[in-house]
Amino acid sequence: MQSMDLTTTYLGLKLRTPLVPSACGPLSNSLDKVRALEDAGASAIVMHSLFEEEILHESQKLDRYLTYGSYSYPEALSYFPEPRVYKMDPDRYLEHFYEAKRAVAIPVIGSLNGVSSGGWVKFARDIEEAGADALELNIYYVPTDLDLPGIEVEQMYVNVLEDVKRTVKIPVAVKLGPFFSNVAHMAKRLCNAGADGLVMFNRFYQPDIDLDQLEVIPNVLFSTPQALRLPLRWIAILYGRLQVSLAGTSGIHTSEDVIKMLMAGADVTMLCSTLLKNGLGRMKQIEEQMVNWMGEHEYTSVAQMKGNMSQKSCPHPAAFERANYMKALKSDCV
Repeated sequence: MQSMDLTTTYLGLKLRTPLVPSACGPLSNSLDKVRALEDAGASAIVMHSLFEEEILHESQKLDRYLTYGSYSYPEALSYFPEPRVYKMDPDRYLEHFYEAKRAVAIPVIGSLNGVSSGGWVKFARDIEEAGADALELNIYYVPTDLDLPGIEVEQMYVNVLEDVKRTVKIPVAVKLGPFFSNVAHMAKRLCNAGADGLVMFNRFYQPDIDLDQLEVIPNVLFSTPQALRLPLRWIAILYGRLQVSLAGTSGIHTSEDVIKMLMAGADVTMLCSTLLKNGLGRMKQIEEQMVNWMGEHEYTSVAQMKGNMSQKSCPHPAAFERANYMKALKSDCV
């Protein structure tokens, strides 16, 4: 490969390339898989998430054993069904993280998935003590309460971030969804609350209905290249306007997708579906194709490319968006 400077900086970490596997159990839930990601060319690894529910389950299980039988009589006061058993308890997760960090030389980023403020956020410190170079806070929440206003939903995100930032010293990125009335303002609020990075965007997994069993079932689908457009748009809007690292995720399958995201202003691109579908060797293919494209277009570094196609130079991004909207609607479509 032609010599190119592919280095980038994300959350204060200098990375060899902008190619980072995203938080995904099948990619990082064993030491062999973690080592394989490094061997395949990953510049950093975001470990699969520790979920708020897993932490609370352990706490509830302990409480259950301490109080079991206290109300065991007819018309019991505290009988509830057995809670769901999760795949990895917090202690196992932290042990795995500790071992994974020591198994590779590249940065390892923790992932904590939850939505409420509370005692579970102390596990951010435990992940830090296990050796995490940074932490990704994956806030996954679908509001269904008809009386819950949007401002309160936004405040939940801010509260969780502030609680975590008070708990750790390592950089913290927030992985958020796109469903805010003003994504730009929400991004600014998170930055003001201490976010060191934004990961755009979380995918809300939508259930399906089994017509034979007549039950709601989970239906996890791989992302498609079309999903790239949403994070591409918002990263291009935010680049240079907030002092924060930007990571693009969802819909990144090819070297062209990576290059587009970098030119919009992303510091890193996070890969998942393409690695699950095509194998870990896909990372080296993408890296080689990036280098070839850069050589053909006379770019010598990722830094030279970054943000070239962002809206930073546009004084009125909203007007720019409106003009492009009108242009798209008036174009000939077949």
